[in-house]
Amino acid sequence: QVQVVESGGASVQAGGSLRLSCAASGYTHCMAWFRAPPGKEREGVAAIKGRSDTTYKDSAKGRFTISRDDAKDSLYLEMNNLKPHDTAMYYCAASFGLGFACPTGLQDDLYNIWGRGTQVTVSA
Repeated sequence: QVQVVESGGASVQAGGSLRLSCAASGYTHCMAWFRAPPGKEREGVAAIKGRSDTTYKDSAKGRFTISRDDAKDSLYLEMNNLKPHDTAMYYCAASFGLGFACPTGLQDDLYNIWGRGTQVTVSA
């Protein structure tokens, strides 16, 4: 079974940028980033199927970019123009077991592999 580990979280000021990384122990065709803001439920931020089939939460469009490096079994989330409401624990997720038939999207029940998260804090 694949395992994933996130890194790259930090405290930044509004308007700043961060790049989150997710190291996987193997290849999975569908992966995603989720986040859990303080006191709120986890929500999907961005998803990718294969190399270029991407989906974004509306508030992330134009600011966040999901990408992957399959040679490194790594997933990334480039976040620009960060805002205080982006403050959250960010989680990497993967869909394991369905191969290329994995469904893509921002619903958390599409994914069965989860990391422990990396904290992003954006101050005004």
